[in-house]
Amino acid sequence: MSIQFRTRNGEPTAIGGELLAWWKGLDDDRAGRAILRRASSPTLVAFTAPYQRLYRRLQAAGWPTDARPQDNDRLAAIVGLLAHVKENVSGPVPVAMSECNKGDDRPQVSELRFLRLLDAPDIDALYTGLRRVLPLMKHQLDVLALANDFLHWDDDVKKRWAYGYHWPDKTSS
Repeated sequence: MSIQFRTRNGEPTAIGGELLAWWKGLDDDRAGRAILRRASSPTLVAFTAPYQRLYRRLQAAGWPTDARPQDNDRLAAIVGLLAHVKENVSGPVPVAMSECNKGDDRPQVSELRFLRLLDAPDIDALYTGLRRVLPLMKHQLDVLALANDFLHWDDDVKKRWAYGYHWPDKTSS
């Protein structure tokens, strides 16, 4: 069975509920948020006390104690990214990336930047790319959608993102 943060009907799993509760608690743990935000890689996130405390909470909620190392690495990346998210806005991540700001016809995340995310050669590069994209999105996106997509990042997720992104029409010049 694969690890999930959300059920098919959109409800948080036990692990997802614990992750969401932790994320909401970051407003009261400004020091923990700051430590995680300074971590420039998933490895550095894993070395922090705030991550290790959450990791134990997630294990108590059902995160496998024998999880594959790459799943634990991805979890560290998720935690590092979520420390940058300020508002949980429901909806698919690529849709949020392609939304336009008021009075502007350009998406928050440009096509080129979006394509670079899809073409990230490894999880470290994806982590870095998403850290750079979050400020463009005003630090708003669906916490559990990002967690699920990042944990299961593969060609299927990339295709779903590509189909979900609202590609802007090209205008003739």
